[in-house]
Amino acid sequence: MAKLFIWVLFGTIFVGGCVNQNQETTASAYMVDLLQEIAEQNRTYRHPYMHELRVAHYDSLWQKAPGGENKLDYHYIKSIELLNAGRSEEAAASFQDLYAALLEYQDDYPEAVNARLKDLESLIAISYLRQGEQENCVMNHTSASCIIPIAAEGYHQLPDGSSRAIEAYTRILQSNPEALDARWLLNIAYMTLGKYPEQVPDDWLISPEAFASEYPLKKFKDVAPHLGLATRALSGGAVIEDFNQDGYLDIMITSWGLEDQMQYFQHDGNNGMSFTERTQEAGLEGLVSGLNMVHADYNNDGLPDVLVLRGAWLEEHGRHPNSLLRNNGPGPDGTPTFTDVTQEVGLLEFMPTQTAVWSDFNNDGWVDLLVGNETPWSKFYKFPTQLYVNQGGEKNTVTFTEISEAAGINLTEYVKGVVAGDYDNDGWADIYVSTLEGRNFLFRNTGVIKDGLPHFEDVTEEAGLLEDINTFPAWFWDYNNDGWLDIFVSGYNRGSAGSIAHQVAAEYQNLPFEADMPRLYRNNGPSASGRPTFTDVTQEANLYQIMHTMGSNFGDLDNDGYLDMFLGTGDPDFRSIIPNLVFRNDQGKEFQNVTTAGGFGNLQKGHAAAFADLDHDGDQDIFVNMGGANYGDVYQNSLFENPYSNSAEANHWITLQLLGTKSNRMAIGARIRIVTIEQGQSRSIFREVNSGGSFGGNTLRQEIGLGSSSMIDTLQISWPASGTVQTLINLKANQFLAITEGAQHDSEIVVR
Repeated sequence: MAKLFIWVLFGTIFVGGCVNQNQETTASAYMVDLLQEIAEQNRTYRHPYMHELRVAHYDSLWQKAPGGENKLDYHYIKSIELLNAGRSEEAAASFQDLYAALLEYQDDYPEAVNARLKDLESLIAISYLRQGEQENCVMNHTSASCIIPIAAEGYHQLPDGSSRAIEAYTRILQSNPEALDARWLLNIAYMTLGKYPEQVPDDWLISPEAFASEYPLKKFKDVAPHLGLATRALSGGAVIEDFNQDGYLDIMITSWGLEDQMQYFQHDGNNGMSFTERTQEAGLEGLVSGLNMVHADYNNDGLPDVLVLRGAWLEEHGRHPNSLLRNNGPGPDGTPTFTDVTQEVGLLEFMPTQTAVWSDFNNDGWVDLLVGNETPWSKFYKFPTQLYVNQGGEKNTVTFTEISEAAGINLTEYVKGVVAGDYDNDGWADIYVSTLEGRNFLFRNTGVIKDGLPHFEDVTEEAGLLEDINTFPAWFWDYNNDGWLDIFVSGYNRGSAGSIAHQVAAEYQNLPFEADMPRLYRNNGPSASGRPTFTDVTQEANLYQIMHTMGSNFGDLDNDGYLDMFLGTGDPDFRSIIPNLVFRNDQGKEFQNVTTAGGFGNLQKGHAAAFADLDHDGDQDIFVNMGGANYGDVYQNSLFENPYSNSAEANHWITLQLLGTKSNRMAIGARIRIVTIEQGQSRSIFREVNSGGSFGGNTLRQEIGLGSSSMIDTLQISWPASGTVQTLINLKANQFLAITEGAQHDSEIVVR
């Protein structure tokens, strides 16, 4: 039976704002031209990801070099670039030719040559394994492709690549049984051919028990191939939101290639899953590139806008502009149109980034913007973190002013994650910053100092968070439902290219390993000073595991009211073949690895992840932007459909659309407390309105699991700008509600 969309409106019926049909409905020409110019300027072999140009350049140098070390170096770089360009079979042959050439120098320089030969053996093997992935998982893609442990429908139908990889890894292990990365990838190669575990030599077998989940989560199926959403691209961003305000959630994605077109998929408007690509109709043609996106209603017109982030990882080559795309609302065909307003609102800069967060830092009812830029510690140039305060105004006149120095955020680091949340429950949004090279930062918002400017103080050490760690994605969340925001930040082994598979293999076999580990910091509530401190509970929460995370996010897999997480893994090196990970929250006490039970363990690179109930059945599905950084490392995106609503284990839920009046329109930063009775005991469930983690955008609609409770005793909403607390009582579960800030409780019911 199709579920009705029931909106409870206190005082007014919400519509998405008036649309001026005469507005510009295509992306601003200046940004399209600017992005084309940047792509053209970077079309050079000096750019680290222009692989085809680099192949041609180093092939030319190799051909002209008279001989000796330079010729060998040019041959090596050319071979690497062939692999990065996706020409895997050619790369294997080139590496083999180089191997033969190096043997001529083995007697004269045995130590140096032998080390290089071992590297080449590994590269030959991965070239063949990558060939198998391309011919099968990419070109003949199925929902089971590359999902560990690989099932029959995911076996390679073209076995040549994996067969050759098995031969190559066997040779490596025969001469060096301690090559754990080779052992790991050998097991993967056998899996792809349906020969695991039976035909894997006993000495090199990784036991099937190592892949077992810690909880029998129901299996989520990747339905993207059946919905036209399995688009093939590089790493990128993903945002899920109701962009045309028809009550159904849409999907926007980006891909980081310099000329990769962003895409918009609109929900067809039913209670199932059906989407149509309307990129052109949405006025997005020509808006290319972008590794991540963050969304909010920056001008309070009731329409979600999107900021596209560009230039990450590219350092001096990453002087790219971000794009703020203003949503003009739906036209006659129901498709929203977007206009690039980056320049006119004051956000046009040229700094490398992939992380930003929207929040109302000064509580004036308008969302502000923090952008975390990337400055390598070894470089002379500086790309500081930027804080833009929203000046407010009419829909088309809103502008931003950069105030980071005045606000006390003097930060020039290799920033990979910025998130906002009120960790001390004082009504002001605070900031946590994850960096790749050094320490992380917690900035406490002390309130407005003058002229409406927020001010922050660095309380990292005071809060117990000061340590040197290499990290990437991060978020605030209340994982244990105690009313205090906790922090999760995942580790990332930059510089470990080629070695992460070794460490993962060691971990799966209970051997010693080295990796930058994640941190789960539990908020202890107020200390003697009156301000909260944090305790590292990573190990006791069963999260001390190698994650090597890029894109990730959190949501509720089974509607038990506790937040779970999806972690996209990998790095540019093709040997970093490790599964994406999913952890279920066991009542706020510990986390259970449910990767294989849930069918989430894709071995390809995982980036932006977003949780949302896309089919309106009450449980959260997960969209994942897949693909690597090297231009030959494309892969299909995934959409994992949640099976719980149609099962005997289905829990109850509530979906809330909060509509700010004094607070920002989409209620970012609003605090929610739900009190229910479950099995005779009172329990509280807490949420803060945000889009989740620092890499991927959940809908700002709050989709909250209630466990076995069919009624909500009390629903409290604390609004950020007004400071008011709105209370509703005795609400039925399993419905969609829209709640307007400050409206009366004599509700009007509207059925859509």
